[in-house]
Amino acid sequence: MMENSTLVPEFLLEVFAETWELSILLSVLFLLMYLGSLLGNLIIIIATTVDQTLNTPMYFFLRNLSILDMGFVSVTVPGACISSFTDHRNISVVGCAAQVFLFLFCAAVEVQFLTIMAQDRYVAICKPLLYPVIMNHQFCVQMTLASLLSSLVLASVHTFKTFQLSFCHSNVVPQFFCDIPSLLRLSCSDTFNNKLLLFLTAIGLSGSCFTFIVISYIRILSAVLKVPVKGERGKAFSTCVPHIIVVSVFLSSAAYVYLRPPVITLEVVQEMTLSVFYTIVPPFLNPIIYSLRNKQIKEAMKKVVLRINFIFEYK
Repeated sequence: MMENSTLVPEFLLEVFAETWELSILLSVLFLLMYLGSLLGNLIIIIATTVDQTLNTPMYFFLRNLSILDMGFVSVTVPGACISSFTDHRNISVVGCAAQVFLFLFCAAVEVQFLTIMAQDRYVAICKPLLYPVIMNHQFCVQMTLASLLSSLVLASVHTFKTFQLSFCHSNVVPQFFCDIPSLLRLSCSDTFNNKLLLFLTAIGLSGSCFTFIVISYIRILSAVLKVPVKGERGKAFSTCVPHIIVVSVFLSSAAYVYLRPPVITLEVVQEMTLSVFYTIVPPFLNPIIYSLRNKQIKEAMKKVVLRINFIFEYK
């Protein structure tokens, strides 16, 4: 399918900056953020797996989100950093298609996981007596599988439709990774159906999930405002507001890049900067916002460290 429809043998990706020095500096910065994302999410995975007291729906989804974020950030950042360090910008058509598929799959699952986690907090705070009934283990597994399968279908359809097009205008992708908007601009085929599919996906999935998340947190905050203890209010606000900010930055930056009208053109640097907000920032901030400020996670990590020290001392 790809050989028949694609006229270019490979694509060339952009580096982070025009000058070599700035490109290396940004590559080091993004590489550090990447390593920080891996470390933060790995801590959450270990803590929620080892400590049996964290065997609850909230930490079940936190662990799943951390596993996903490690994959999500690994789809784009390592390759882009290697390209900047080595000045090897080439990527094969098959490699580009694989990157598009994996990126869309991870992004779709991310949005759905964040939505489920918002529901988990809503039920826990606003309907605590029904929490064990609603958020049971079977429901959590079913929602996880539904998110994975629906994202698999969406990513497959978008990737297939994109690489049915002919690319003959240029092979230089104005982005540090292969993404659909950049590829559509390189196509010499009619891209109306592709853009319509992107729009429907954005409204159907991202729009509905964002609306659900906002409504959930509004209800949580309204319930917390009725609590007479001021400390509890502050704790709830400090938890909910950062969640909403990260989700808003993630979805708004992605929506602007993917859905902006053709009349609005951006410089390559501006578009790449926006892309950072939905490729690198969420996986980096999620561990900090969702868990590393959490006392139970900190206690679990202390237990893990003590257990490791005991094993080494015993040996």
